[in-house]
Amino acid sequence: MKTIKLISYAFFCAASGLLLVSEFAQAAAIPKFNQFLSQTKTGTADFEQMVYDKGQRVTQQAKGKFVFSRPGKFRWTYEKPKQLIVGDGVKVWIYDEDLAQVTVRKLGNALSSTPAALLTGEANVQNLFALTEQGVVDGIDWLEAKPKQADTGFERIRIGFSGDALAAMELFDQFGTRTSLKFVNMKRNAAIDTGQFQFTPPKGVDVVSD
Repeated sequence: MKTIKLISYAFFCAASGLLLVSEFAQAAAIPKFNQFLSQTKTGTADFEQMVYDKGQRVTQQAKGKFVFSRPGKFRWTYEKPKQLIVGDGVKVWIYDEDLAQVTVRKLGNALSSTPAALLTGEANVQNLFALTEQGVVDGIDWLEAKPKQADTGFERIRIGFSGDALAAMELFDQFGTRTSLKFVNMKRNAAIDTGQFQFTPPKGVDVVSD
């Protein structure tokens, strides 16, 4: 399931064009990313997600809301198909309403060297990822992050900033699939209800530990 893969192995559980411009523009994305991590404790945003196959055909579309509190707490709410992914600081809960199933895994296993670690982890991301500038496309500054560990489920991630705001993420896996996330209405360091990072499986659903 692509949405599960995006958040729990890629942030998610993550989250996500290469025209050569001026030297200043090419060197802008990594400082913005570092500033985002150092100065952002909490955040909320709406997102749109599209999944493309290796032939660049759209295979999935979704939208929803994303909330996080660093380190390790997040909530992705997908409106359609109905799906909820919650990180409570210890575990990651993935609830698929259509399947009436909850998958739970330890947070460390779910986040290490994944797109989730890029946005919600507490470790120095440059210990986990090699970062390179990717230039500006349509006013968005892009950087690329490649995991230093093998077997992460994806090959690389691109992260885009519009001004100082996180605007987009793109995830590329080993099968040629690209998952694109666009963020709007991003609010940094907003007051949030921490209760939304807790999850109790609904009665009657199957709970599977991964």
